[in-house]
Amino acid sequence: MRLPRSRGPVSQELTDALRREPHPLPDGLAAALADDGAVYDDDLQLTLFICYELHYRGWDGVDERWEWNPSLLALRAAVEERFERDLRAVVGPVPPVPPDAVPRALVELTSADDGPSLAKYLYRHATMDQFREFVTHRSVYHLKEADPHTWAIPRLDGGPKAALVEIQIDEYGGGRPDRMHAELFRTTMRELGLDTGYGAYVDVVPAITLATNNVMSLFGLHRRHRGALLGHLAAFEMTSSLPNRRYGNGLRRLGGNATATRFYDEHVEADAVHEQIAARDMCGAFCLAHPERIPDVLFGAASALALDRLFAGHLLACWERADSSLRVDAYA
Repeated sequence: MRLPRSRGPVSQELTDALRREPHPLPDGLAAALADDGAVYDDDLQLTLFICYELHYRGWDGVDERWEWNPSLLALRAAVEERFERDLRAVVGPVPPVPPDAVPRALVELTSADDGPSLAKYLYRHATMDQFREFVTHRSVYHLKEADPHTWAIPRLDGGPKAALVEIQIDEYGGGRPDRMHAELFRTTMRELGLDTGYGAYVDVVPAITLATNNVMSLFGLHRRHRGALLGHLAAFEMTSSLPNRRYGNGLRRLGGNATATRFYDEHVEADAVHEQIAARDMCGAFCLAHPERIPDVLFGAASALALDRLFAGHLLACWERADSSLRVDAYA
């Protein structure tokens, strides 16, 4: 994946540095970022995404020693602090819940989500161009689907660990490369005539799309956030089955064949099972063993819902104005 174009002074400084051998970055570089609005800050979200990707598949032509460069980690920490602070402001306070009530609290949290229904729009009204835009946004995550949540596996034990592994086995196709969810999504992209390269569309997605990806890496790369990562995955699985049914039916309405819709059809069945495992066997068991982590689990779930709500709102607002939801200037 090629380094993306910068979106401000911090991402510019970072990308310029990454093209050279590892060296100390300037002190206080994050001070150039705004103090609030991190979720919508293109420079901040791109900076985080660039830093995080060093822990996944890296960047073409970038020395792999940058991954653990102390000055880069210091920059990342400063940017993460701003992102987490803004995220907590967006989510708001998390109510106290007793350990045995966590699965029910997750059900109530996901059921009460009243965000704009992107799935309904794609099912009933979207044009093919709009559906392709939606797939473009989602490709940033789905082409590495499950990877951020896998960070939690070595940080768990017992029942919660087994539950997470059970979910991840399905995500990775049960050992069959052609059934990996990332590969199924790549097939959908190919059927829609999109570039299937890993990270091919990072340059054209806005900050809110990067934020929905960065939150998973934020939770996944910090052991202190392991509860939030489990809560995020639970919310992801518990709000997936019905929307994916609508995505699949919407694509069929637009002429998509069985190959194009297979990714969505697969999630209808798989995530109906995963939501029970995630709420009860994973999060429920984890909170019984670690009741002090209950606020973290609920914060993670609420973060997933809040960012998805903002993401859906962005797409629908753009389409209502007959505008593109992508950064069209980035194509120039």
